[in-house]
Amino acid sequence: MKVVIIMGSVSDEPHSLKITKKLDEYGIKWEQHAASAHKEPRKVLEILDNNINENRLVYITIAGRSNALSGFVAANSTFPTLGCPPFSDKSDMLVNIHSTLQMPSNTPVLTVIDPGNCALAAKRILGA
Repeated sequence: MKVVIIMGSVSDEPHSLKITKKLDEYGIKWEQHAASAHKEPRKVLEILDNNINENRLVYITIAGRSNALSGFVAANSTFPTLGCPPFSDKSDMLVNIHSTLQMPSNTPVLTVIDPGNCALAAKRILGA
């Protein structure tokens, strides 16, 4: 049982830290990667392939702007994907939320705005 966090870039690490602190409090094992679906799709696929045999896993994706990462992970994995977009202000939040909410068919991304709620949702999905 674990959570795999995939960030679009290392600049998303402060946002990820808000999630990982909560996962630590819940005693949930996690790992973190930085890989852009736009710039490094093979690296993202490698992360997914490395976790294909896990029994209980949740992916958390952290990407903003044109968020391809969340949909890419959801489309290429059978595990739940929680998108938790970062934002610096209200205007940035609206852009990042909309790019995370608008996914094509067969790419079930659950969008959670608050990092603490994202960790709690992962905990509940895993039954921890």
